[in-house]
Amino acid sequence: MNKKVGIRFKTGGKIYDFSCGAFVLNLGDQVIVETEKGLGFGTVETAPEPLDETGKKGKPLKKVFRKANEKDLKQVENNKALEREAHAFCLKSIKDLGLKMNLFSVESTFDASRLTFFFTADGRVDFRQLVKILVKQFRVRIEMRQVGIRNQAKMTGGIGRCGRVFCCSSFMEKFEPVSIRMAKQQGLSLNPTKISGQCGRLMCCLTFENETYRQLKQRFPKIGKMVDSTAGRGKVTRHNVICNRLTLRLQEGGEVEIGIEDIITNRR
Repeated sequence: MNKKVGIRFKTGGKIYDFSCGAFVLNLGDQVIVETEKGLGFGTVETAPEPLDETGKKGKPLKKVFRKANEKDLKQVENNKALEREAHAFCLKSIKDLGLKMNLFSVESTFDASRLTFFFTADGRVDFRQLVKILVKQFRVRIEMRQVGIRNQAKMTGGIGRCGRVFCCSSFMEKFEPVSIRMAKQQGLSLNPTKISGQCGRLMCCLTFENETYRQLKQRFPKIGKMVDSTAGRGKVTRHNVICNRLTLRLQEGGEVEIGIEDIITNRR
């Protein structure tokens, strides 16, 4: 029976399905696979499982070419050295040309036939002269790719305000839409410095618990609504969703925190 495995090419990157072919693979195995850009080096991230002949999208899956050997690992190390050299040379060339761009990463294909330079910039950049210089220096195909600030954080990694490695660079495969409404839904401070990540955008983790908060809040009367409770009639001023409690400003004065089960009726 044919089987498939999930292969990841870089930390925090997307997992792609490949056909195992005749190989017996285990989690953590390093392999060489067939890709659209030629051979690629990756790591087995999901255990082998049965595969139909056409895969998920009606197209045959590309195959695992072989298990990585010592020569392949040496090639990977050589590629890393080439990436460091290309990064340093490109930074110097950018400075010499006076281009307004922030180069932050360089990636080489497994066979070192193509170098991709990743950068951020405020607007469009005319890098044609830069590409000519890079082609002349390295004698390979050159690709310049402008990406957003979130993608830069994902690719470079770092430590978040929580003290852990960035979620986007450690386990997130793609970015989900994040909005200020999510912070409001969870009762968080709307101070931009407290709900923004190192990239300067709203923290991705705002999406992790948002659906749970949305479901829990369906049981709660809206803030500003008048309700009757065992403590008296009052206006809802705060929610404590996790503890199933809310705060009322009583008509006779003062505030009181009660459980959601202490509400008698809800009315305007």
